Amino acid sequence: MDASTSSQSLSFFDFLDRMRNPASIGLVRSIKSFIVSFSFYPPNPENDGKRVQEFYLTMEAAIREHPLWTGATEEEIDCAMEALEKYVMTKLFSRTFAVSPEDTKIDHEISEKICLVQTFLKPEHLDIPAILRNEASWLLAEKELQKINTFKAPREKLSSIMNCCRVINNLLLNASMTENHVPAGADEFLPVLIYVTIKANPPQLQSNLKFIQLYRRQAKLISEPEYYFTNLVSAKSFIIDLNATSLSMDEIEFEENMQVAKSTTKVTDGACPVIQTNQTNQHGQTGCSPSKEIHGSPVTATPLQVSEYPYLEAKSDEMTLKDVDRLLTIYKEVVAKYTTLCRLINNLPTSDKEPMLRRLESQGAGVMLEREPISENKTTKEASQAKEEK
Repeated sequence: MDASTSSQSLSFFDFLDRMRNPASIGLVRSIKSFIVSFSFYPPNPENDGKRVQEFYLTMEAAIREHPLWTGATEEEIDCAMEALEKYVMTKLFSRTFAVSPEDTKIDHEISEKICLVQTFLKPEHLDIPAILRNEASWLLAEKELQKINTFKAPREKLSSIMNCCRVINNLLLNASMTENHVPAGADEFLPVLIYVTIKANPPQLQSNLKFIQLYRRQAKLISEPEYYFTNLVSAKSFIIDLNATSLSMDEIEFEENMQVAKSTTKVTDGACPVIQTNQTNQHGQTGCSPSKEIHGSPVTATPLQVSEYPYLEAKSDEMTLKDVDRLLTIYKEVVAKYTTLCRLINNLPTSDKEPMLRRLESQGAGVMLEREPISENKTTKEASQAKEEK
């Protein structure tokens, strides 16, 4: 955890501590009332965004006048507002993220197109000069951008974008220090960002950008954050409209590459291979990547739906270093869910447990569950003894 992340966490917990103070009961009621009121209206992103922004302004004025913040500096007020934004938008996440069918459709189209273009895109197709072709920096930028879908707070999602863009900016800065190269700002920054975005294939790109635009405090979406955010929006638009001309490629060659990519990645009838993320369970939209170079955020699936895991049929010689983090994340999630399932079953009454185990065993999980090294409770021991006597 870096210093800024640690500082954000401390500020958030400090805010929660102040909200537990009896003197804050008025603020707490206002926050809870606002969150509850959202369930009374059908989702409407534009209207919802305006309501949230107005609530931020109202609460900022209330916090400035509140006794708990008497004598507070501007930095302390800002920290309180950042914490408020995180708290409110985390609570409202399922109600506000990817709720527009149109955005969900665009998410799928972008992900599908990236899936195909990834297989043949090269830096020269975007006129990226050789001096900026740094695989290590690009990979770092990709990993930062892929984190966007693991957060629920607008600030943290925006931080993923900024961290990605700062890596690219540092790459351009280092290149400018050479004798024969003087970067031309956005003219060289944007092509690299487009290339990194295509290689990273961040899940639900449209929905994430829309979420940040609507629910990040407007006072914070300025200056450097606004510049980087706007560039990613431009990269997204470029990808949506991407064709042979935008890649300086012969149209026939472009179409041939797309057809080969479709057959390689088994993209048919506009459907992209599904790789679920921790947010797709709620919203049903995902990103995907070629089979031998998989990018994206951690996947989740129910323990018995093993066919959804991308490495199930993989061979060791097909794996790349880029797959290691993804595979480790999947492993941790599988173990966590498996352990939770075992504990739940162990706490079931005997009359319910045996049928459940038989059902799981018929689906291939029963033997694994019986090997779970969790201490048995009294009911479990009695059931085991009865089974041995039979």
